[in-house]
Amino acid sequence: MDITGLRIALFSGNYNYVRDGANQALNRLVGYLLRQGAQVRVYSPVIDKPAFPATGDLVGTPSLAFPGRSEYRIPYRMSGAVRRDIERFAPNLIHVSSPDPLGHAAVSFARRNRLPAVASVHTRFETYPRYYGLAFLEPVIEAMLRRFYRRCDAIVAPSESMAQLLRDQRMSYNVGIWSRGIDQDIFNPGRRDMDLRRGHGIADDEPVIGFIGRLVMEKGLDVFSDSIDRLIAAGVRHRVLVVGDGPAREWFANRLPSGVFLGFRTGPELGRAVASMDMLFNPSVTETFGNVTLEAMACNLPVVAAKATGSESLVCDGVTGRLIRPGAISQFASALQLYCEDGEHRAAAGAAGRQRADQHGWDQVNHVLADTYLRVVHQRSAGSGPPAHSPVP
Repeated sequence: MDITGLRIALFSGNYNYVRDGANQALNRLVGYLLRQGAQVRVYSPVIDKPAFPATGDLVGTPSLAFPGRSEYRIPYRMSGAVRRDIERFAPNLIHVSSPDPLGHAAVSFARRNRLPAVASVHTRFETYPRYYGLAFLEPVIEAMLRRFYRRCDAIVAPSESMAQLLRDQRMSYNVGIWSRGIDQDIFNPGRRDMDLRRGHGIADDEPVIGFIGRLVMEKGLDVFSDSIDRLIAAGVRHRVLVVGDGPAREWFANRLPSGVFLGFRTGPELGRAVASMDMLFNPSVTETFGNVTLEAMACNLPVVAAKATGSESLVCDGVTGRLIRPGAISQFASALQLYCEDGEHRAAAGAAGRQRADQHGWDQVNHVLADTYLRVVHQRSAGSGPPAHSPVP
């Protein structure tokens, strides 16, 4: 079989109703697969006004608003109508992108029908409780994730550092890489716009520290703010430019009263905002890849990031930016101070980052995942059965 023989049922907890890096990657994947002649059908919650149009055929699934985060929805079951739709589509591979109830039901469907299942890992769900005073739940969530992923034929992570973490956590014994790409027509140094900066009162020679992403506490907003406080106390000249929106925007704006908040941006406007920064500060430890890190590198920006999954596979410490121990406020501040005060260091790290970003093209990374699909389909056709339940906890 080649890629034209694939019939993929893709299950997502959020395919297009709220924009984030994970679902944009899924939409790009579906577009690539369709262009190559594969058949794809997507199952996910839908709303009346999604963040962007869905790529491919999207089938709505029963869902409920997530408690306390109503912008997100939980697909809580696979209805009879959805099950019949899947049976009519007759997939030869199941792809699950979220360990939610629908994802569990999809894996169970695959096992009952002796279909291979591949899971993609997009975020570190087990780390989320620590940002809401519930860190004691992390081992429980990790055990639940382990049970879910071990029922799949293979799992794919967006970076080698995340893949190694999954191996260390014993999530699966078949872990591959599905990286992320970059649209260099949108993210490049040529998008830099001094008028955008001046329009917000930023001087041409004023170093701009950028934050890009959804404004939620698990993105490390507290660490970002505390590090900026250190720069202010040290008298380091700088401005903060925030791109993104979310439920913690008011909290973040109150912590950074001198920051410039552009709100949500996409497409060329996002590229213009990123290129108009002078460095990116990404203290989050929840990403499995860090699309914003790659986008910043493509725009010639040095990146100061937490030494965590995703960032470790993109940022070369001391070359394209700095990797700092998570939560180490003084070290984050020192790294930012260097790039604020030393233009030569800033330019050299930015140039090295752009060279690294040039290696990431969407078609190349999506082709790697298609090869994984074909491998697991071939293994099943050769007689291997579904993964056995592992006795190892």
